[in-house]
Formats: sequence, C-alpha cells, structure tokens
Amino acid sequence: MNLIHRDVPPRAAWALEQAGIHPLLARLFAARGVRQAEELDDTPAKLLPPSDLKGAAQAAVLLADAIEQGKRICIVADYDCDGATACAVGLRGLRMLGAKADQVDYVVPDRAVHGYGLTPPIVDLVKAKRADVLVTVDNGMASHEAVHKAHELGLKVVITDHHLPVVTDQGTVSLPDADVIVNPNQPDCPFASKALVGVGVMFYVLLALRAELRQRGAFDAAQQPRIDALLDLVALGTIADVGKLDVNNRRLVSLGLKRIRSGRMQAGIAALFQAAGRDPAKASSQDFGFALGPRVNAAGRLAEMGLGIECLSCDEPNRALELAQQLDAINRERRELESGMRDQAEQLLESLMPEGEPPHAIAIFDPEFHEGVVGIVASRLKDRLHRPTFVFALGQDGMLKGSGRSIAGFHLRDALDLVSKRHPGLLKKFGGHAMAAGCTIAEDDFDTFEQALQRVAREGLDASLLARQISTDGPLEPQWFSAETVAALDSAVWGPGFEPPVFSDEVDVIGQRLVGERHLKLSLRVQGQVRDGIWFGRTEPLPAKTQLAFRVSLDEFQGRQRVQLMVEGMAEG
Repeated sequence: MNLIHRDVPPRAAWALEQAGIHPLLARLFAARGVRQAEELDDTPAKLLPPSDLKGAAQAAVLLADAIEQGKRICIVADYDCDGATACAVGLRGLRMLGAKADQVDYVVPDRAVHGYGLTPPIVDLVKAKRADVLVTVDNGMASHEAVHKAHELGLKVVITDHHLPVVTDQGTVSLPDADVIVNPNQPDCPFASKALVGVGVMFYVLLALRAELRQRGAFDAAQQPRIDALLDLVALGTIADVGKLDVNNRRLVSLGLKRIRSGRMQAGIAALFQAAGRDPAKASSQDFGFALGPRVNAAGRLAEMGLGIECLSCDEPNRALELAQQLDAINRERRELESGMRDQAEQLLESLMPEGEPPHAIAIFDPEFHEGVVGIVASRLKDRLHRPTFVFALGQDGMLKGSGRSIAGFHLRDALDLVSKRHPGLLKKFGGHAMAAGCTIAEDDFDTFEQALQRVAREGLDASLLARQISTDGPLEPQWFSAETVAALDSAVWGPGFEPPVFSDEVDVIGQRLVGERHLKLSLRVQGQVRDGIWFGRTEPLPAKTQLAFRVSLDEFQGRQRVQLMVEGMAEG
C-alpha cells in the first residue's frame, strides 16, 4: 500500500490559524482546500440562496397554489436514507407551511416489487390516494413514461432530484416533461453546489416555498415557520447518501449536528441515537454514516422504507423509539445476511483468483444472494480487493439485479454505458454515478456482462490505479495525542470530498496479539511514546518496524480514557 502525504499550503494553514482555528485543524482544513476561515462559517445566512436553484421558485408557486386551494400532494420517495429523509423533510415542511395533515401523503416503492424511482405502477398508487400534485424526492430524472402517465391522469408533477439526467445516444440531454424540475445537475442551473443530495434539494424547495408564501402575506419574516428545524434530517441524509462535502453541504451538515448536540432534534432522530447506543450530545458525521444511516437503509433493503419514513416523521417519542427499535432489529438481520453473503462471495472469488491476484474488475452472482444487500457486499469486496465490483441477485421478476462500487479513476456509470453500446440489449436498465451504479440483466447474460466489464476495466485501469493507496496527513505531533484533540477532530464535519484525518508515521511494534480472533491488538512506539493501537480485520503479524496509517480515537475502559491508534494500512516494503 502506498501512503501519500497530503500537501498543506503553508500560507492557507497560517491564515486559518491566525483566524483562531485550532492549529491542527488549520493544517487539516488547509490540506482539504480551505483557504479562508469564512469557508468554515456555518451560520444559516452563509447557505447558498434558494433563488439560485433552477426550478425552485416555480415549484414554490405550484405548491403554494396547491396548499391554498386545498389540493392533495403526494410525495414519491426513494427507498434509501436520502429518500426517506427527503420524504420526512417534505411531509414535515409542507405541514409547517400550511398544508393540512390530510393534504399531504407519500408513496415509496418496494425495492423488490417496483424497482427504483417513479414508474407507471407508482403513478397508479399516487392516483389511488386521490392526489392532485405528485412530488418526487431523490428520483424522477429518468421517469419519462411515468410523468407522461401522470399527466394523462390529471396530475401536476414536480421532480426534485440530484441525479444526472438521461443522455441520449446522440449526446443530447433528455428531461422528463414534468411541470417543474428542481435539480442542481439539470442543464443551465446556476446553483453552485452540484453535490446537493435529494434531501438538500427538498429543503431548498421548502425555503423557496416559504419565501413565496411570505410574499403572499401568509406570514412575515418574524412569524415565519423555522424550516431550519429540519436540518437534523438534512444532515443525516447528506452523509448517508455519501454526498460530497463541498462548502454548502458542510454547512448543512454542521447546522444539523449543532441542533442535535443541543438536544433540538426530531423525535425519530433521538430514537435512532438511542437504538444505536450513541450519545446525541456528542453527535458526529460518523454517527450518521455508520449508525443512523444503516438503520434507516435497512428498512429499504429487507422490509419497506415506510418504517424509516414513519420513524423520521413521528412526533411521539415512545412511538418513534418503537419504530427505531424495529429498524435496529432489521439492521441486525441485514448484518447477518450480509455476513453470509460475504462468505459465499469469498468462495466464488477463489475461482476468479487462481493465482491470488484479482482481475481488473469483479462480477459475481449466486442464486442465494439477497437483492437488498448486494450493494453493501459489493462495497465490502471493493474495499478488500481494490477493484470495481458488481454483485448480482435474482429479482422477483426473474432478472438479475446488480449493484456496483468502484475505485478512484474508474467511472462506473460510464463503464456501463460503454458496455451497453458494445452489447446492445444486454443491459435492460442501468444508471448511477462514478463510484456507484446499478444495472439489470438476464440471468443467461451474466457471463457476457462479466467479460464485457472486464474488457472495459482492462482498457481503463492501469497499474497505478490498481495499486492501493491512502492519502494521509503525515505525523501527528505528540502534543496532539489527547482526549481534547480527539474531541476537536470528532466535532468537525468529515466525509466524501473532505475526508476524515488519517495520520502516518514510522512505528516500532513492541507488542501484538489477536483479539476476537479477527483483530490485531498493538502496542506501538510512536515518536518515542508508547501508544495503544488496533487493526480491525487484520490477523497477519506486523514487522518490528514499519510505517502505519492510522486514525485516532478514544478508548474508554473502567472509567479511563486513552487515545488509541486505529490502523488503516501499512506502507509497502
């Protein structure tokens, strides 16, 4: 593994430190592109204005008319955490802004039955709820047929989404014929944050709606509903959807975390913290990504996302806790299922790696695989092998449903596009992003898909991209090995595009032993000081002297706190 040190512009680090930023944080922020302290200002006034988001003002007019005229609004959500939080934000926000309780409802597709997004059968479900206005959250950009059907049934359609629009074989952008589209990634949208996720888009629509209703005299600036009360949900969805943490997304997440830490959160968020055994007073972005998000996502994977939406929309603490505990139980089931599938996948991989070296890309299928967790398993295998990976399961319709995860330098959605052009008809459906994508194929076509993906990967991946590497922040000075420093690091907002700090240093290994049969407990000498360390998932012993990449955390035992190194990797050679 190559350990690559991040470059730290000295002038930027100095400027941040002079502005009062903790010296260590100043160095870390500068290495991640922050040049001025203003970029770290998370006051609501610093958020990008909703007026910049194309379609938001038009959506606001349509929704304000619907509220005033007593029309029924139905939200169509995606079945992941971004979709669930976006739906909860929409339900709560529309009611805060004047919609009556029975005026707003929602529909969420069943992953196994309906597939992804707004489809004609989902439109039928919306119409059955006697809706007048259909609002998508976190989906809809490819739903041409469904939008057409909705119009035939007399529905107004507002698409709120963040996914890229469909591009035809001729290279032109094809948008569904919705009444309004709100998406920072649609053509000619000037909104600076293209990384806004679905829940963020819905939040901005509500900001625009509030401005429209204020202009209509529904309330004044002093009396207007506090839409910022929904930022805990926005923060959860942004991190859980692995949205890039540009300046605006960092502000949204930071504002949400501040609310949670101060005890001002939705009952469902509080219940999820309790079910996960986490302390909301110490809430971090890692809690969203590794504790709350997976529990909400589990509902969409193994049950139905209505459970997650009900939890996040519930105002009654006892009921919210009951729902959160159900989500926790489903998540435990998900982990067991995932563990079994990973074991099966490992056995299948042996046939693909006769000499121990993985091919340029991985595609595996087993009839026993569960459709709901193929994405998680693909992610785990990608992390272990450092290869683009697709995992397929048999869907209820008899087709194979694949979920893929990629590595830096290999755009997975573009790879699928190339496969589809070389093999017309092979991919029944496909879509996604650079790092995650999905597709549907016939079972008999699996071998063809695997070979086609391999060819594209061999063409697009050279040895440098296939080599594992970790970007690190260099050594951690001895004075920063403290509980106070760990707390300062944990309180900052980290995530995709603003990765959490990983340090690296030469160490002497003075003790090592296996714990729990799967983890290496370490005693390390770092810069002359003996430190505790642990390497989760590592069983092979370490050399006496080596270079390690590590995070720092607090290990609490018998009321004592000690800084612990959590090892992420080891330099080659």
